[in-house]
Amino acid sequence: DLTRIFCDVDDFYQAYEAFNERDISRLPGEVQAKRYQSRLSISEVMTIVIAFHGSGYKTFKSFYTQQVLLDWRGAFPELVSYNRFVELMPWSVMALMAFLNHSCIGDISGVSFIDSTSLAVCHNERANRHKVFKDCAGWGKSSVGWYFGFKLHLLINHQGELLAVALTPGNTDDRKPVPQMSKDLFGKLFGDRGYVSQALFEQLFAQGLQLFARRRKNMQNTLMTLLDKVLLRKRSLIETVNDQLKNICQIEHSRHRSPFNFLVNLVSGLIAYSYHPNKPSIDIPNFDPKALPQAIF
Repeated sequence: DLTRIFCDVDDFYQAYEAFNERDISRLPGEVQAKRYQSRLSISEVMTIVIAFHGSGYKTFKSFYTQQVLLDWRGAFPELVSYNRFVELMPWSVMALMAFLNHSCIGDISGVSFIDSTSLAVCHNERANRHKVFKDCAGWGKSSVGWYFGFKLHLLINHQGELLAVALTPGNTDDRKPVPQMSKDLFGKLFGDRGYVSQALFEQLFAQGLQLFARRRKNMQNTLMTLLDKVLLRKRSLIETVNDQLKNICQIEHSRHRSPFNFLVNLVSGLIAYSYHPNKPSIDIPNFDPKALPQAIF
C-alpha cells in the first residue's frame, strides 16, 4: 500500500526533522555541512526505496525506470532522473534507521527466536580486490560455504515480527551481539547450535531471559518441558524470515558501489518486510506472555 507507507514515513520524518534539525543537514561522516537540495523530498525518497523491496523487481534500476518514472508521476510529481535519485539515496539512511527502530519493531511476546544470515558483498574470487567494503567486511562461513561480507543478526517473536537487528562483519561470533540485542527481552529465547555457551546462558538468565539452543552431538541431553522442546523445533521460523528477506525483499546483492547505499538497501528491505501482511508465524494455544517470568523464576 503505497499511500500507507508514504503517510507513515512522512509523519515520522516531520517529527524526526524537527527533533534532529542540526544532525540531518549533512551526510553521515561529512565534516563540512552540506544541505540537502532537491525538489524530491527525503520522505518521498524513503517511500520509493521501501516500495522497491515489495515490488518483485530484481534490480532497483528496472523498478525506477519501468515502474516509478512511467506509472507513479501522479503520486510523485517532482520525480528526478535515475542517476540523480541514486545520488539522493544516502541522504535517507539515518532517517530509515530511525524509522525502522521507531515504527517497525514488533511486540515482545515472551517467546523469541534468534539467528544470523550471511550478506555477501561480492563473489569470492573478487574479494581480494574488492574496495567498497575493504575495511569493514570480513570472511565468514555459512552452511553453504565461505563468503566475503557481513552477518545480519535477527531477533523475532513467534509472530514473525522483528524485535532487534544487528550488522557485523562476516567473521564475528554469532554470540557476541546477543546481550545487546536481547537487553529488553524476557521469557524464552531459541537459537541454533551457534549460540551454545554456558557464560551466555548465565548472563541472559540473570536478566530474566532463558536461552535454549540445539545441543551439539558431543553434548549430553538436558531436561526441558514439552513446550520448550516443541518451540525449539520451530526455530526454522526465523530461517523462513531470512529466506523472505533475501528472496522477496532483495536485501542481498553484489552490485553496491557505496556503503551508504548498501545500508539504504538493507534497512529499507527490513522495513518493507515489516509491512508484509502475512508474516511467517506459529500458533501457541493458551499462551500468556505475562506468566512467563513467574514460570521461570
